Amino acid sequence: MQNLPELPANSSDGRARATALGQRGSIQSTPTSIVTYLSRGRLLIVGERESALSAARRLGESLRCTLVMPGETDPQSLRIEGLAAIQGGQPVLTGSLGSFELRVEAGSEDSESPTEPQPVRVFDLVLDLSTTRLIDYPIPPAGYYPVGADTEALERALKTLPEMTGEFEKPKYFNYDPNICAHGNSGIEGCRRCIDACPTVAIVSVGDKVEVNPYLCQGGGSCVVACPSGAMTYAFPTVADLLRHVRELLSGYREAGGETPALLFYDAHSSKAIFDGMLDQLPEHILPVEVEEVGSVGMDAWMACLAYGADSVILSATDGTPRQVLREFETQLGVAEAILDGMGFDGRHLKLVNVSRADAIEEMADLPRGVFRKPARFAAPNEKRMILRLAIDHLHAQAPTSRRSVPLPEPAPFGELKVDKSACTLCMGCVSVCPTAALSAGGDLPQLKFVEWNCVQCGLCEKACPESAIRTNPRFHFDTEARHKPRILNEEQPFCCISCGKPFATQSVLDVMMKKLEGHWMFQDEVSRRRLQMCDHCRVKDMFRSESGAGGQSH
Repeated sequence: MQNLPELPANSSDGRARATALGQRGSIQSTPTSIVTYLSRGRLLIVGERESALSAARRLGESLRCTLVMPGETDPQSLRIEGLAAIQGGQPVLTGSLGSFELRVEAGSEDSESPTEPQPVRVFDLVLDLSTTRLIDYPIPPAGYYPVGADTEALERALKTLPEMTGEFEKPKYFNYDPNICAHGNSGIEGCRRCIDACPTVAIVSVGDKVEVNPYLCQGGGSCVVACPSGAMTYAFPTVADLLRHVRELLSGYREAGGETPALLFYDAHSSKAIFDGMLDQLPEHILPVEVEEVGSVGMDAWMACLAYGADSVILSATDGTPRQVLREFETQLGVAEAILDGMGFDGRHLKLVNVSRADAIEEMADLPRGVFRKPARFAAPNEKRMILRLAIDHLHAQAPTSRRSVPLPEPAPFGELKVDKSACTLCMGCVSVCPTAALSAGGDLPQLKFVEWNCVQCGLCEKACPESAIRTNPRFHFDTEARHKPRILNEEQPFCCISCGKPFATQSVLDVMMKKLEGHWMFQDEVSRRRLQMCDHCRVKDMFRSESGAGGQSH
């Protein structure tokens, strides 16, 4: 991380900021595991013959180059100026630094001359000179240089590539807890927010769970911001590490005489625009906080920062910020602002600012000050929902006004479930797929119970319901006791076995079953239909009596 240059200190806020930043330093991160790449210097150059050959000549013998020159003809292996080359065909590329896999397909679907299939070849590095990228991810994989026709990008790549051999390490940026993941259950897909938010396409669905490729992951963090349950967490730093640093920073600022602090989160991508273009104009009550990736700082951190006494939280973006990160920020900001509005606070306490633009300073300065006067003292755990609960409850305690609940925009991680009681049969299919224990059965009683705080609005219950009786309703309920107290969404009197009197189903379940089986050949006589009104044990006994000639009636 880059050292923060000396900031202006012409006021009590500026002097307090200088003191706090000098005392607190950078974030102390809990160690995380390491992802290792190994590059042996095998470089693939893709492009037209002359441009690819020119790049290879300039690199000389620093790397082992292979040329691929796509075309409509079928691929043929050859050598050009001593270099291995493939002429023709359409290349297909996957992988990352040290393990790119190349497959070259036939150049045209109309090709009539069968050719030997090209073997899959492995490369460590890729220089892509083609106008259409072979890997078109918002954030390219490590080791992939899609320079196209950009001469400046080509020069930078040619300078960097010879240094890209050997062993490289990076932090493993994420942790994943499949036990609370709401992606799927019983073959039904629910939440896929992390998959849609990932700008490196590192997250894929694997049945009911997701899987993250640590070699493709580059720590963008938008998956963490998007995850409603906290199954996906950031590891470098953890949210607990970040919030401990923020709490100490704000405390130091106030102790040094500062009064109305704001926080500006920035990373390496936005630091140049901040340092070169605006640092000397930055309002003196704004405290810059450098993180690995701004995209990893989500609603739990924003709300905790406000609870710790920051009057506003500013998230820096640039013209190059991936659209997935911006989209996720806008979604989560909409939810957070609705919650703040519901408590009577102005939603502009949270702001996404493009620091590449000329009006960035004006946007930062035009935020409310002097609102949150009672800083929270809680130590943030590494648990998203717990942080949100602690922070929102603290803010709610000092809210100017508050509604009982406030509707939230979709997709929000909070809300209730609406159940159509006339359609629900209490089959408990929804309970079996709920990943967060928001839904539960009533034990011996036919009841469907719901704890609103546990619900992440993943929609699994809605999709699993055979009667289409459930729908999600995103909202935030400000009554802490009501949020956590189980409430009954639907209940019925139990239906008792006509033989032994044991309760075993509900009348609505039995009605549905009888209706579905009314045309079935096995249930055309009264004996068989009466058997449906028995519990499992009595039904089996009745069948044996019938087969042994003892009669099918029970008395």
